[in-house]
Amino acid sequence: MGLPIRILGIDPGLRRTGWGLIDVDGNRLIFVACGSVATADKAGLADRLVQIHDGLVQVIERFAPAEAAVENTFVNTNASATLKLGQARGVALLIPARAGIAVSEYAPNLVKKTIVGAGRADKKQIRVMIGVLLPKADPASEDAADALAIAICHAHHRQSAALRARVQEAG
Repeated sequence: MGLPIRILGIDPGLRRTGWGLIDVDGNRLIFVACGSVATADKAGLADRLVQIHDGLVQVIERFAPAEAAVENTFVNTNASATLKLGQARGVALLIPARAGIAVSEYAPNLVKKTIVGAGRADKKQIRVMIGVLLPKADPASEDAADALAIAICHAHHRQSAALRARVQEAG
């Protein structure tokens, strides 16, 4: 077998952006680290985006992932909140891309279906399955657990994501 592939999962959020790292070695998923980048509630939007940027840059510099995955934003009833989340998501996509890391995106329902087997799974079910799939992981927050779920989802779908990217480049 080749070397393990290190995957960074990112769960973008304006208050907390979760991150989780796993190594994929064949069929094995190996927990590396997880955490979240918290922003100051009273800071302005631009300052919060800088905090997310700086935190993700540190994660990438420290752990050197080979691939990254970011959860798509779901649209909710509050347009302003959705727009702000989209801006945090933009930073989450930008940082690994600027580091030369391929970035894939996954819908929340696909992440849940991949981890739990049901697209409408709740946070508790995701945490339980993270414990099963990555026994050494003990995420301190839901954001970190969700980021690990995104990384696992990418591990399961990465070859089809790479194929889609090659087709888009050629077309």
